[in-house]
Amino acid sequence: MDSATCLAIARQRHPPVHALTVLYGQRHDREVRAARRLARHFGVLEHTLLRLPLRGLLRSSLTDPSRRLPQGGRSGRRIPSTYVPARNTLLLALALGYAESHGLRHLYLGANAIDYSGYPDCRPEFLRAFERLAMRATRAGTERGVRFRVEAPLLRLSKAQIVRWGDRLGVPWALTWSCYAGGARPCGMCDSCRLRARGFRIARRIDPTVG
Repeated sequence: MDSATCLAIARQRHPPVHALTVLYGQRHDREVRAARRLARHFGVLEHTLLRLPLRGLLRSSLTDPSRRLPQGGRSGRRIPSTYVPARNTLLLALALGYAESHGLRHLYLGANAIDYSGYPDCRPEFLRAFERLAMRATRAGTERGVRFRVEAPLLRLSKAQIVRWGDRLGVPWALTWSCYAGGARPCGMCDSCRLRARGFRIARRIDPTVG
């Protein structure tokens, strides 16, 4: 739901949009199928699917089916087992290379620090640090002074606020997928499902993917 809303915002602010979806060893490919449908719905100019064989390298309960997914349904100070080591660093690095190659400057990321348990790579200081890195790591930055911007419009929002914003932008919630487990239907028990359900409930909206 975060990535879908972020895509809708990017389409509104900086069209046309290029989208990058990375299959890095998640338990399932449901979110990849959802990303394809959303890219078609929003008329993405170019949607690139990249497969990286990182399962076993990036240890997380999201990439290791033998590890139990957390079902606390709440955020806190402790970083949860669903944290994938350096994931956003890797994803932003790929997006940065793509952006420089295509003459783009704005990198949109659906990071949400408040409800996602404070992942270190979803925090404002990380995003600002990556912008500084981009200036030093690219020819566009070092030779032409191009400033790449990491846009994270959902960073400080609650899930309910994201649902309301997504509604205003026409996000087709039925095409989105949030569940960590990846079964035929959302499990309703993992942290992602619980946070999503809470957001729809507080926003007083009906989630079309459940029920």
